[in-house]
Order: sequence, then structure tokens, then C-alpha cells
Amino acid sequence: MSINYSEEQFDELLTTSSMLNEDINESSLRPRTLDEYIGQKKAKDNLSVFISAAKMRNEPLDHVLLHGPPGLGKTTLAAIIANEMNVNIRITSGPAIEKPGDLVAMLTNLNEGDILFVDEIHRLNRAYEEILYPAMEDFAIDIILGKGPAANSIHLDLPHFTLIGATTRSGQLTAPLRDRFGVTLRLELYSIEELSMIVNRSAAILNIDIDSDGAYEIASRSRGTPRIANRLLKRVRDFAQVEADGMISRQVADRALSRLDVDKAGLDAIDRRMLRSIIEYYNGGPVGLDTLAATINEESVTLEDVYEPFLLQNGYLTRTPRGRCVTRKAYDHLGIEYLGQQEISL
Repeated sequence: MSINYSEEQFDELLTTSSMLNEDINESSLRPRTLDEYIGQKKAKDNLSVFISAAKMRNEPLDHVLLHGPPGLGKTTLAAIIANEMNVNIRITSGPAIEKPGDLVAMLTNLNEGDILFVDEIHRLNRAYEEILYPAMEDFAIDIILGKGPAANSIHLDLPHFTLIGATTRSGQLTAPLRDRFGVTLRLELYSIEELSMIVNRSAAILNIDIDSDGAYEIASRSRGTPRIANRLLKRVRDFAQVEADGMISRQVADRALSRLDVDKAGLDAIDRRMLRSIIEYYNGGPVGLDTLAATINEESVTLEDVYEPFLLQNGYLTRTPRGRCVTRKAYDHLGIEYLGQQEISL
């Protein structure tokens, strides 16, 4: 049977502003309000006070710096701030700003009270930071037009806006830029209980059948990171639908995560390869980051930003002035006999 559509009807089928039924369950898992945001109690409580005070004074929120390991919700928190302040948010990233004109264009296009969110702000070109200094303090910028004797300086007033910067490496921010943020919030790794709540919330949004033990099993292997918890939930759902009855129990989650190379402690293949390499090739350490990265064929920045924070916080790795060392806990976890670390002649 064939169905004939007019050109207008066909266009409407291709592009529509309404959400289809099959799209509803796959909607964003990001919370939209502070009340929906799970975890980070200290940062959230302080932020709630700052937002309420700014709204009482009918002023924009002071500039905010969010820092911490990746996947903890810095972008989500920036969107929540915009929603709580009832203002628009413009999103960019440090590497995306390739010339000063890009930054000037974004600043001059902001409206009163708007939020400019710059992800990975530590990767912003140092020369372009000079534009941000007067913009953040005085809400104005000076633009030089032309060169030589014919050059003219134009002073542009900016609307009062809020700059939210997010970074995984706050130590790489220059002191002048860091000092211009009135609110600095550090996001910490989540507890298993908090991640269990996030997994249950995400499962409800995605219409996934899961029991409390299944949610706890996923949470305990998620490295303290909501982004990883949500990713593992979706992959465990696939195993549950294909190889089980669609219900995620502890046994189903354990079997699926084991096949994904995520062990009981949340360590994945790269974590274990990283620890084994230090033990087998460098007698447990110390070893430099670049040397270790070359040994396991990974980027040193990836190891430092993604893998090290979890291993350090959970006692599998230590960082010394001479390099990285594994702990006895890592030996026990990998099932390797601990004979004591030996000095390596350099």
C-alpha cells in the first residue's frame, strides 16, 4: 500500500519541532535544576546561596570557575546556573577560539545577564586572555583598528554578563585570570551511593528495568564519575535486553561489565595495563609520566587527566617528585606477589 503526501506534509515529516515518542526516552540525562542535581553537596549548597543573593540584588552572578576531573558535571552545572538565573547561555571552548575576533564577537553579542561558558578554559590562548581581563572587571573592551599612525582605539561597553570557565587542569590557568573569578568551585569524585541514585534516575528516564543491587553494581564500577555511570548503564542495558529478560540485576550487571573489561574495583583495561607496566618494567616505580605513556602507547595528558585521579584517590598509585609508583594495594588487586619496590638505576 502506498501513501501519497503533499510536498508540505513531506517536509513536515522530515523536520519537526515536536519530539517523537521514540525520542522521549532518549532525552538528555542532564538535570536542569539544582534540586535535580545529585551529589557535590558543598559546591551545590554554596552555589544556591550565591544564585539566591544575586537574584535578590537583581544582579548577574559573579564569574564562576568550575574545576575537577572530567565527567563530573561541569557543563551540566553551567546549564543549571543559567536555568536558575533565567538567562541565556552561550557555549564555547578554549581551543575553539582561534583568533581574538572570535572572542570579541562572542562578548559583544551577549545580552544583559547572559552567561558565556568556556569549556577547557586553560587551553585558551594566553594572548587572548588580555581581552577577558577588562571584560570581566569593567565590562568593556578596547579594540585597535588599523596599524601604525592611522590606528584608532575604540572603547566598547559590554552588558553585565557572567563568565563560567570549566577546566580539568586549574593549575595551568594564569594567576591573573584565576583571580578574576569571584566564585571557585571544585567538583569531587562521587560516592557509590550518589552514583547509585544517578543510575536509578537515568534508568527511570530511559525506561530501563533495574533493581537496587544492579544499580549499586554499576555505580561501584563507575570510577566515581556520573558520565561513566550513564555510559555503563546503557551498555549493560544492551546485554540485559539481548541475553537476559531485560531486567538489570546484580548478576546481569556483573556479567556485562566483566565482558566490558571493567573489574570489581572499576579498573578498566588501560588502568590495569598502566599498573602492570609500572610493576613489570619499572619494578613498581618511580617512572616518569611521559615514559609510562610511551610504554603503554597512550597520551600522557589522557593518563594524567582521566586515569590518574581515580587511581590516586583509591590508593593504587602514588605520585612522587621522581615519578609514579604503584602501591601494595595495586599488587594485591592484580594478583602479583609484592616483593618490595627496588631502586632503579638511572
